[in-house]
Amino acid sequence: MNQLTNYHSHSQFCDGHAPMEEFVKEAVAEGFVAYGISSHAPFPVPNQCNMLRERLPEYLAEFHRIKELYGSAIELYVGLEIDFLDDSFNPSIPYFKELPLDYRIGSVHYIVTPDGTPIDTDGSPDRFRGYVDTYFGGDVDEAVRRFYRSSFRLVELGGFDFLGHLDKIGLNASLYRPGLDREAWYRRLVADYLEAIASQHLLVEVNTKAFATRGRFFPGEDYFEQMHRLGIGVVVNSDAHYPAKINAGRPEALKALARAGYTTVWQFHRNEWIETPLEL
Repeated sequence: MNQLTNYHSHSQFCDGHAPMEEFVKEAVAEGFVAYGISSHAPFPVPNQCNMLRERLPEYLAEFHRIKELYGSAIELYVGLEIDFLDDSFNPSIPYFKELPLDYRIGSVHYIVTPDGTPIDTDGSPDRFRGYVDTYFGGDVDEAVRRFYRSSFRLVELGGFDFLGHLDKIGLNASLYRPGLDREAWYRRLVADYLEAIASQHLLVEVNTKAFATRGRFFPGEDYFEQMHRLGIGVVVNSDAHYPAKINAGRPEALKALARAGYTTVWQFHRNEWIETPLEL
């Protein structure tokens, strides 16, 4: 296999900006060997990003239609990016376990505020700032700690194949207070989280979505050496919402991983995760 794979992308069924088939056509045109569709899973909090539960049969049917058309040219897989909210809603619950999926991504986007309101930490910086000021009285540190408490619990409960963009809150938090994601307490929190991930032998996504616009990966490149020392396997994904961006940031991510000591990445091949040589 070559390095042209992607297992994190969003189409018209959630907050993506093109039909599912357009992503697959682009993947074939660019010479990808494998591609996965992973819309945001149904979620109990109404929003503009997650797929509605009633659309899930249509989502699966459309994937299988496209696989019939393009399956001879590329390996195609269907998954979901599943949010952690609490113990009652996360990738480990029976609803998600029983769906006919090839793989599952476990992600944290939402946290629960002190008054019990779920809020999205992954929206625009201005919206994040408004949430922190309204629900946390400006205590952005507490918002971040709640994000990681949910993240630790996600790891404990499992039910997914790899973790999506595990320190993404660091971006909005550092825009709220510049330098926050470089402060010692934050770095210790991420380091402890990586140790918990390693203890469960979980795969971690290196998410390249924000590299072109923000110059950063999720998790940040600063953590790659620790991840390598801990033996954490990585899957490189673009989290594409537009077909033209299915390969955005991948070459740079592979180079950064190689600098950190990685010689392999993980890819989904013939319905199983395999470790493959990292080739630049």
